[in-house]
Amino acid sequence: MKVIVLGAGIIGVTSAYQLAKAGHDVTVVDRQQAPALETSFANAGEVSFGYCSPWAAPGIPMKAMKWLLMEHAPLILRPKIDAAMLSWMLKMLSNCTSKRYAINKSRMLRLADYSRVSLAALRAETEISYDERMQGTLQLFRTQQQLDASGKDVKALAADGIPFEVLDRDGCVRMEPALSQVRDRIVGGLLTPKDETGDCFKFANALASKAEELGVRFAYRHHIKGLDIAGGRVEAVITDKAKFAADAVVVALGSYSPLMLKPLGIGLPVYPVKGYSLTIPITDASRAPESTVMDETYKIAITRLGERIRVGGMAEISGYTNDLGQARRRTLEHSVQDLFPGGDVSKATFWSGLRPMTPDGTPVIGPTKIRGLFLNTGHGTLGWTMSSGSARVISHLVSGRAPDIDATDLAISRYA
Repeated sequence: MKVIVLGAGIIGVTSAYQLAKAGHDVTVVDRQQAPALETSFANAGEVSFGYCSPWAAPGIPMKAMKWLLMEHAPLILRPKIDAAMLSWMLKMLSNCTSKRYAINKSRMLRLADYSRVSLAALRAETEISYDERMQGTLQLFRTQQQLDASGKDVKALAADGIPFEVLDRDGCVRMEPALSQVRDRIVGGLLTPKDETGDCFKFANALASKAEELGVRFAYRHHIKGLDIAGGRVEAVITDKAKFAADAVVVALGSYSPLMLKPLGIGLPVYPVKGYSLTIPITDASRAPESTVMDETYKIAITRLGERIRVGGMAEISGYTNDLGQARRRTLEHSVQDLFPGGDVSKATFWSGLRPMTPDGTPVIGPTKIRGLFLNTGHGTLGWTMSSGSARVISHLVSGRAPDIDATDLAISRYA
């Protein structure tokens, strides 16, 4: 089949690769001049199969009120007259119950664990190098209250068979030796040892080259104008430069997916939640992390990428904006310098990207009411983590095969 993938971020590139492996004639369309130049460019670098939780959780509404008042707030709300923003926030709040949290987290862990297996297979067959490390994620708690509250995550991890270890202060230092110099600032942590780290941008570009070897074509600098629909079936993708005939179309446009789908009468509850990152050159490896540390207080990930430290996090609800607020930079600098002052922040690169968040935290993967039109989007902060598994799922669905995991509750039909 002729399959057109819309979007050349990590989700689009992995989807194209798997579709080509399945024997399809694949073209990827993107407005940028190369792969992974938007949200996939400088994310936190976590490949967190175990540290995988919905933002919508019990107690979050009260926590959010406190966060909004913090100097170094993990949540920033810049309200505006925006029906999509209001609708998304109300739907997210409706998912902040214990029952919904358990359902959503189980879905996410199922897909994430499948992605772990899928990424390992992909790495073995392609031999791609991307500053990868396989040393786990350490969720770091600065207070006893945070450590006690991690019980719900431990329960979910145990229920889904995901390996984990609850660590005391000494255990955290054992995993991340640089913490020995700031041990008085932590009380413990939750280790998910199967988690990985890596540069998403490097990976996406290397995989795009492998996809081209399989015959995938990349149509860059094409602005998508719409889809040609006839008789309830997608027939083509229309851009400012060309018309691409299609037997199937996969929408992997991240936060921009709802804008593409709205004229087709498809309401996709995905909203952009902006995140920020710093990429810092390491000057003292003894004060740098070995893998990924999640600073639970500020919801910031601190990741080792080769000779760099990537610091990423925060959730800013402000619509489709990509400005770089200096207050956000100060928060990133505060977290990393407080725990891992082994880099030169004066030489750091500051970046922001729009994460495509669903109100329940689970991505949207599967068919739509229009025949031949499929979605692979809404991965939020976990696009890098879930990309390999999501790509295999969508490849199977487009090919008319049953996926290796249950994907029925990942489709957009769950919002009906």
